[in-house]
Amino acid sequence: MNQLVELPLFAEKNVTVVLKREDLLHPFISGNKFRKLKYNILAAQAEGKNTLLTFGGAFSNHIAATAYAAREKGFNAIGIIRGQELEHTWRQNATLHKAHEDSMQFKFIGREEYRQKEDSKFIDLLRREFGDFYLVPEGGTNSLAIKGCEEILTKEDELFNCVCASVGTGGTVSGLINASFAKQQIIGFSALKGAFLKSEIEKLVQKDNWQINEPI
Repeated sequence: MNQLVELPLFAEKNVTVVLKREDLLHPFISGNKFRKLKYNILAAQAEGKNTLLTFGGAFSNHIAATAYAAREKGFNAIGIIRGQELEHTWRQNATLHKAHEDSMQFKFIGREEYRQKEDSKFIDLLRREFGDFYLVPEGGTNSLAIKGCEEILTKEDELFNCVCASVGTGGTVSGLINASFAKQQIIGFSALKGAFLKSEIEKLVQKDNWQINEPI
């Protein structure tokens, strides 16, 4: 669903701004989280997995969305949470409390250990501890997530000159870039500074019609 945003400034500048209401896709797994999890869950089902394991911080929407999606689709869920200090206070955190209500099991680890989240040896240690699982990366970003995010743009969006999106791990904007139409420019607004994000996106896209704006 596209919603026209009407403001005096837009009228003055003769600019049409439309908001894509991805938040209406699902009451609890909304927006890009729905898109990112869609094909990962199908893959987990196809592989016969019973458990989803993922990573996130104390206020991660991805953690909450994965917990709900796992419960809805009949999976167990494990969240590897950044910050050992949360082990005794997580019940005071609304995001983690909701994820726990949706039956997610937590493992709290220190920030140094958390940096190993993409290390195969660390993942093997988690498999020894929790058994077999389907791994969903931090933020949900992988090739299947990008495939899901490529479905955000539809034929009716071809008329737009620019498509703008916030950028966290780069998965959503990569899907938008891959699905963009001729003569469209994709502009991402990053929550973080660092050229590393641009280099990650370059690995995931096939077009060069994009730019990432970093915070000042």
